[in-house]
This record gives sequence, C-alpha cells and structure tokens, in this order.
Amino acid sequence: MASHEGKPIRVALLGCGTVGTEVVRLLTDQAADLTARVGAPVQVAGIAVRRPNKHREVPAELLTTDAEALVASDDVDVIVEVIGGIEPARTLLLSALRAGKSVVTANKALLAEHSAELFEASDASGADLYFEAAVAGAIPLLRPLRESLAGDRITRVMGIVNGTTNFILSGMDSTGASYAETLEEATRLGYAEADPTADVDGFDAASKAAILASLAFHSRVTAADVHREGIASVSAADIAAAKALGRTVKLLAICERVPIGGADDQTTADDGEGISVRVHPAMIPTSHPLASVHGAFNAVFVEADAAGEMMFYGQGAGGAPTASAVLGDLVAVARNRVHRGRGPRESAYAALPVRPMGQTPTRYHISLDVADRAGVLSQVAAVFAEHDVSIAAVRQEGRVDDASLVIVTHAATDAALRSTVDKIGGLPVVREVVSVMRVEGEEI
Repeated sequence: MASHEGKPIRVALLGCGTVGTEVVRLLTDQAADLTARVGAPVQVAGIAVRRPNKHREVPAELLTTDAEALVASDDVDVIVEVIGGIEPARTLLLSALRAGKSVVTANKALLAEHSAELFEASDASGADLYFEAAVAGAIPLLRPLRESLAGDRITRVMGIVNGTTNFILSGMDSTGASYAETLEEATRLGYAEADPTADVDGFDAASKAAILASLAFHSRVTAADVHREGIASVSAADIAAAKALGRTVKLLAICERVPIGGADDQTTADDGEGISVRVHPAMIPTSHPLASVHGAFNAVFVEADAAGEMMFYGQGAGGAPTASAVLGDLVAVARNRVHRGRGPRESAYAALPVRPMGQTPTRYHISLDVADRAGVLSQVAAVFAEHDVSIAAVRQEGRVDDASLVIVTHAATDAALRSTVDKIGGLPVVREVVSVMRVEGEEI
C-alpha cells in the first residue's frame, strides 16, 4: 500500500440515502477534527447514486450514476458502501478490494452471505475491510468482538438487534394490544417499513446473528446457517403469560458454544464443540439486563471466560447513529493508509460446526387448555417423561369446565421438545395447546 503521508484521503460513497447523506454531512461539518484524528484531510471524491436529481442536499459535481467508474478511479482510496443488498454491492466491493482500496460497508446482508469472498479479496491485496455499522447501528459492538476480546474465549452472544421488532414487542407488553395493532402503530410512527417482512420475519436479525457468530467464534457462519423465526405468531396471551411469570418477550439473536453429540445423537461433554446460531422470540426474566431494553433500541449481552458478562446498548438504527459507526470505520481505515498500517483480518481458524436447531439445547414455556379433572397432569407429565424432557415448574388454574396448565421445562434438545408438544396436543384431556415459547436468560 502506498504511503499517504501529507496527502488527502479520497473517499467515494456508493449510495446517498438516509445514512449516506449523514455521512456526507459529518465529513463536511467535522472536516477539521477528522483531519487531526486521521493525520490527513478526508475528502469526498464522488458519490454514486441512481437518480442525481433526487439528491439536492449534496453538491451536484460530486454525483455520478457510474458506480463502476467511480470505484475504478485512481483518485479514490476508500470506498464507503451504503446501498445495501447483494448486487451490485458485492461486485463493486470485490473490485475495490482487489484494486487495493479500503472498504467500509454497512451491508449486513452482503456480509452474512459473502464475507468469506470479501475477506479473501482483502487479504490478497492488503486492503482493509471494516463493517461496524452492519450490526446494531451506532453501538460499538463488532470491534470489541473482533479486537478487544480477541484474547478471550467468548461463550455466548445474545441480543436484541432489530429495533422494529423490539418496538412492537415493547408496545404489546406495555399496552396489551395485539401484534397486528402494534405493527400498524409502528408503521404509522415510522418504526416499521411499509413492507416489514425483513424485520418481523427475522431476516434482518438472522444476517446480524451470522456476523456476530463469525466474529465471536472464529468460524464462518452464513445467514443460511441461522435458525430463524419471526414475531408474527406472538400473541397478547403470550405477553400476558410471560408477565404472570415475571418475564417479558423479546426477539433474540443467540449465538453460543454448544457440545456436539456423538453418532447416536446423545450429547456428551467429550464429543467436541460446535455453535448454535438462532433468531426467535423468547421469554426472558424481567431481571435480565435485556428485559429493560425498550422501544427501538438495541442491546447485546456478551459472556466470555475472562471478561465475564458485558452488555452493549444504544441506538441500533437511523441515519445519524449508523453514520457515526461508518465514520468511526472510515477514520480507522484512513489512519491505516496514512501510517501504512493494517486492520484486523478474518479469523476463521476454529471452523466450529453449526449445530442444527433440532439438536440445540433449549427450554420451553408451554400453555395448555385442559379438561379440569383428576389425572390430567399425570397424563401430560408421562409424555414429557417419554421424550426424556424434565419439567422445571408447573402452574395449574381450574375453572368450571376446564383448566389452564402452564409448564416450564429444563433444557432438552429442541427436537425432543417439539415432539413432546406435538404428542401432548393429541391427548384427549388437552383441549388446545395455547402457546409455546422458548425461555432464555435464566438457569434452573
């Protein structure tokens, strides 16, 4: 990499939407401070957009519709990508990295699918690849996992990484409203997109979980490896049941080390180690730090052998917060170019296998509508015993003709728990399986 001592660092932006506009504003408003922090001026060389006439907030002379030419320009040192999606972002960033240009991206979907390819191009040319803004907006999270905790052994990462779903679940908890009603309110207030599928069905969180697991466990994990469930099936009754047990419901991204079972699928401590990566709604105790994260905020709880427990909390989305993370990366790569340094490379040496969801240890909260007569509990308990699932707690409330039965299990494989619920639903004494939800964040 050529030395840039005394020379401006020239930056090209791909995209100029909400985040890109904020990046340009910050580069302009903080030009003097950024020069002092980097050791050289940081200048915008050009901005690639699809419709230049839609971007009157930036100087017209910087705008171009030819992103390929801008990336290939000899006048550009760093590419900042905020257009999102897989293509053309993938092709453009690979071209930039192969040409030795540093890359800063906020593209979670691209990283969750093609990070290996991007890192290989980065390694081959010696160019930096930074992506703090891809997960949890302004919250400094990826760099601590990638650098600050590089000497520790991370055992678990669990967090709220999607603001839209957290806003909806928080609203359901505080008002008692249904999912549909709260989604409508979130859309009206601008917290949910007109098409909220990526958020409410868990796709956004799954991409972020793949990135978190890759960094935390030094293994390549893609979005396809992540078990994903959304929040559309969460009912007001689920929220009320959680409250009755001193819990709340959150959509969680969970990445953790788990033991790997032998050929007979019976897990033992000596069979080795893998990782579980999943996104789904879960009940957590109100005493857990994540339970107090409300509205559109994000928070991630990290557990490590030496460092212990840590939580990272803040604004997980929005133009200014995300632009803050982009600027932080931009300062880092610009400093490296000025001082001929190099950022961290991919660390995937561990290559831990991702354990299928069915083999992952989980716990369930199960609510049943049952006949109010003697022997019901013993019949239900017999099904749990048959599937080798241990019951941690039971609560039964009788009514005139029927009763409700709430059961919380100890940890068992998810497949065993699902099979248990399926068989219980067929018992003559069970009128309805009212709700089934996983339980996280507590040990019994």
